[in-house]
Amino acid sequence: MRQMFKVENLHMSYGQDEILKGISLDVTHGESLAIIGESGAGKTTFGLSIMRLVEGNVSGKIILDDLDLLSLPEDSMRKLRWNKVSMVFQNSNNVLNPVHKIIDQVIEPMTEHRLKNKLDARESASALLISTGFPKHRFNAYPHQLSGGEQQRVLIAMALANDPELIIMDEPLSSLDATSTAEIIDMLRSLQQNHIFIITTHDISTAARLADKVATMYAGRIMEFGPSAEVLSDPRHPYTRALLRSYPNMTTGKDLQGVKGQMDRSVSGCTFHPRCTQAIEICTTEAPSLVVHKGKHLACHRGGIITMLATKNMSKSYGNLKVVDSVSLNIKAGETLALVGQSGSGKTTLVRMITGLVKQDNGEVYLEGTRICKIDKDFCRKVQMIFQNPGEALSHRLDVLELVREPLDIQGIGSKEEREGKVIQVLREVELPTNEHFLETYPHHLSGGEMQRVCIARALVMNPEVLIADEPTSFLDPSVQAKILKLLLNLQEQRGLTMLIITHDIAVARKVSDRIAIMSLGKIVEEGTLTEVVDTPKHPHTKSLLQAAASLHRN
Repeated sequence: MRQMFKVENLHMSYGQDEILKGISLDVTHGESLAIIGESGAGKTTFGLSIMRLVEGNVSGKIILDDLDLLSLPEDSMRKLRWNKVSMVFQNSNNVLNPVHKIIDQVIEPMTEHRLKNKLDARESASALLISTGFPKHRFNAYPHQLSGGEQQRVLIAMALANDPELIIMDEPLSSLDATSTAEIIDMLRSLQQNHIFIITTHDISTAARLADKVATMYAGRIMEFGPSAEVLSDPRHPYTRALLRSYPNMTTGKDLQGVKGQMDRSVSGCTFHPRCTQAIEICTTEAPSLVVHKGKHLACHRGGIITMLATKNMSKSYGNLKVVDSVSLNIKAGETLALVGQSGSGKTTLVRMITGLVKQDNGEVYLEGTRICKIDKDFCRKVQMIFQNPGEALSHRLDVLELVREPLDIQGIGSKEEREGKVIQVLREVELPTNEHFLETYPHHLSGGEMQRVCIARALVMNPEVLIADEPTSFLDPSVQAKILKLLLNLQEQRGLTMLIITHDIAVARKVSDRIAIMSLGKIVEEGTLTEVVDTPKHPHTKSLLQAAASLHRN
């Protein structure tokens, strides 16, 4: 029978400050678990709690081979440390003794627990150091004489000294170069089948390459837990997705995005709700339990990332010309979908049908799972559009203040002073002046970039959940284009917006989107992640768009 490591309802606190809030996880012998999350999430505290090396109050169960480590007397636990359970600490400078040689530091846990003969211990330690890739001629060196990679190999050798069943690794590769990281990962993978590994890390690539399972930790709670390939390729919790967006990798061209706001462990309800893209009222009052939902463990009142906007079989014809032909799209909350196609492919007609500006012949629009039968004020509050030509979208009879305030006036939201306060706030968000002179300026006195920012401010003043941008940079020079695209990404990050961006430029789509849908002759011909569509295109039209973009870039 394969042994299992299990944590049940683990709590840890320093006085009134609760660091771990009911962690429950399990890992089988031969498996590895990576716990990912921001600094302060509780990852290191989790590892130290297993080792019983924290000074705070710990409760719950930590079970290894039917032993509850929390219930053991300290003498018994001391015998298990470095023998049955060991840890690779994050900072080697705090662990390695500066006045002892490397070989002696690896020998020490062996002679302490199982090998009383120092010659046998030296032979065993030498073999272990060599197995980690540590150079033999450096055995008698001191810690300060080693590189970061060499120090890390020594820490791993010390953790492996007594062949423990459970090995906890706290940021094991955080300070290493790419070559050393790859070497140590290969070494650790060769050892996995004989141990249980728990890796706490902020490094997504380490989790992807080492772990069989991944758990996302936020403010002391597990938000998502499951097989690493599934969690990292198809995250279901908004926090997991936010972490992946903030991590640089070689498979996407999209600009990095952080997680809005700051972590606060004292927040009631779901601790992530102030930073979430889809929080609802229950999220502010009740902490969600980690439950199985569609095959994954999730702690989310909404069952994971919801579909915010969807179309089903949308069609439109003008006479015998079919402009949009049975188009179905799904956009998740907080996601950016780029709809890419040549002029005349039907992109603008589709989004005009979504927003009710054009009546569809067939098809349905859904917002948060509810079918939209009529475009009303509530829909207009939640879904706003940035039009293609800012010069045509803005009335030249209104000044900037009136233009941005107009949607609030139409909806009758707040007093005049409150509306003007919202205008000032949103103009600052889009990085426009708020002085009296600018507020009284008319569109024909603005630059193209300023007009587009006014259009964005006009859309944002309603505090929408969905922002549709139809060719938002097509009338702008490259420098202003870059600024507008960066602004849209920043606004999505800060506001948690769901965005549908229409563009004929696949290079633009690659920089701003999470997923891409390719449209041709009124149909969606290909859809997927950036890697799927850009790196491994399937449809001939997608390939031609990519070839044209590459040719344009070369020229």
